[in-house]
Amino acid sequence: MDIDEIIERIEKVIEPHRIPFREPWKVLISTVLSQRAKDETTGMVSENLFRRYPDLKSIAEAKLDDLEDILRPIGFYREKARRIREIARILLKNYGGNVPDSKELLMNLPGVGTKTANIVLSVCFDQDYIAVDTHVHRITNRLGLVKTKTPEQTEKELMNIVDRKHWKKLNSLLVEFGKNICTPLRPKCVICPLNDICPSASLSLKK
Repeated sequence: MDIDEIIERIEKVIEPHRIPFREPWKVLISTVLSQRAKDETTGMVSENLFRRYPDLKSIAEAKLDDLEDILRPIGFYREKARRIREIARILLKNYGGNVPDSKELLMNLPGVGTKTANIVLSVCFDQDYIAVDTHVHRITNRLGLVKTKTPEQTEKELMNIVDRKHWKKLNSLLVEFGKNICTPLRPKCVICPLNDICPSASLSLKK
């Protein structure tokens, strides 16, 4: 199965997902908030958070109760409130208020795993990484591109088979594709631009 063809077909019907923030610290914090949350909720909560707390210093000095009130619509809001305040404090204390452009340093921050680090590095620092979330993991397995059980395994496999020029955009493209066509439940195989080459679609269309 040709990866270039798959990406080309998807690009004809899907507009890639765009993170609405460009400041690295906002991208970092909004991505931490997005964990186990819907994109729509993450966007709304992030906008409210940054309106109330427009810089790292204000987040670092915020009361946890106030942060929790803003984050309440999102999953695991108490845990995330503690994490983003601690991230703000670490960035101010150790990095002069800047977000490090190293994967190792990013993953030392509370709540930052491989996916979050990869998104920050690719979006903010133009580094070549594949950010694998549930959409990327699900879709690439359905297509038969990989046969993996975890996003971490999927990332390693994709780095071996996907041309480096596609790494940065793969997440943003497949996120929207996964939200609109290759959905977790009842994927829309009938209208999918890959239904003639996807083994999962052929099974679904026969039902």
